Amino acid sequence: MNDDDFPLARVALDLLAQAGRTVAFWWRDDDARRVTPELERLLDLADRHALPLALAVIPEGTEPALAGRIAERIGVSVLLHGHAHADHAPLAEKRAEFGDHRPPEAMAGEIAAGWAKLETLFGQQFRPVFVPPWNRIGPVARALLPGLGLEALSVYGSPKLAAHGGPAEINTHLDVMDWRAMQGLTCEVADARLAELLASRADSARRDAAAGGEEPIGLLTHHLQHDEAAWSLTDRLLAVLANHPAAAWPDLLPSGPAGKLVA
Repeated sequence: MNDDDFPLARVALDLLAQAGRTVAFWWRDDDARRVTPELERLLDLADRHALPLALAVIPEGTEPALAGRIAERIGVSVLLHGHAHADHAPLAEKRAEFGDHRPPEAMAGEIAAGWAKLETLFGQQFRPVFVPPWNRIGPVARALLPGLGLEALSVYGSPKLAAHGGPAEINTHLDVMDWRAMQGLTCEVADARLAELLASRADSARRDAAAGGEEPIGLLTHHLQHDEAAWSLTDRLLAVLANHPAAAWPDLLPSGPAGKLVA
């Protein structure tokens, strides 16, 4: 770890620590289906920094070997990442698998089938959290989740779709990838974004200390898409957040299912 990494974020973390406060973090990685060299590298990072990892797994095409590889790994959870990571949006719209472009019963059936497959493969490592591909979900699909037994939704950014009776949101906020350039962010950009997120948590706590707790900060990675810049950034970022007294890593995810999903 370079002590000069993330200077803006370090200052924000130090201020929180001096005030006796912590901010909760969690880490989600998307698009797992099989054991690959990139997955091994991801798991090694989680082990080396001793941090929990939530792996968003695509049910369609997931290989049993993946379950065997992570079965004995402490701190690795599995989330439901859509169905087949297939785009069903019209050409003029952004890509989405669960963007209300299909009948609700078709989407519900896919969610039920995905739950059943991941629960069978991963057992108690599976957590009832739905991660829609491309972080996009329509209001109708979102409203289906509680009735299907999924207690939480995870997308990107602060909650925007809160609705009565809808699932809780456990979101991500800092993506290590620059998707326009298809490469990892620079440390300078990541530092500025993390410092801004930390400042927003401090400000929200001062404005309303009784609001029921501030939103955790989620780190988002995509192991299959990383270049060396993304891998390096993730490693250096985790080194800071794993060891700072103001960064906490609680288990934020709902527990594994007690029974079968009802479609």
